[in-house]
Amino acid sequence: MSEHQIPSSLPSWISEHVKLYKSDPAKAHLWDSALGGSKGLVTTLLLTTTGRKSGKDISIPLIYAPYGSAFVVIASKGGAPEHPAWYKNLLADPVCDIQVSTRAYKARARTAQGEERTKLWKQLQAIYPPYDAYQKAATNREIPVVVLEPVG
Repeated sequence: MSEHQIPSSLPSWISEHVKLYKSDPAKAHLWDSALGGSKGLVTTLLLTTTGRKSGKDISIPLIYAPYGSAFVVIASKGGAPEHPAWYKNLLADPVCDIQVSTRAYKARARTAQGEERTKLWKQLQAIYPPYDAYQKAATNREIPVVVLEPVG
């Protein structure tokens, strides 16, 4: 991947989580979900996509669940009416990097559909209950469920 950046539009607590993931990934793996409106520690990974406009590497921490040898994340953007930039980047180029605690992977992203999406949504919603409220808020879009499959 290319030159790396943290978007200035991110809230400071997300930017701090990215920095912590880069300096101490084992510590950053568990995140206090109270910052996002839930409670308890949840597992996070660091997703790095290539910006579809900038061409730069852009990293974002995301709550995840394991799915066989893959990892599942939700493109909620807190229930905003549009998809998050990282998801749009994956639509343009599904090859990405993920860091799960101290393990780094090259991965390919795909959007889950149908029964698979329903099953994975329920799994992630059990980990982070605010996802259902986010879907209600995102009235004009179905929030994507993304499977990140390690390659190579």
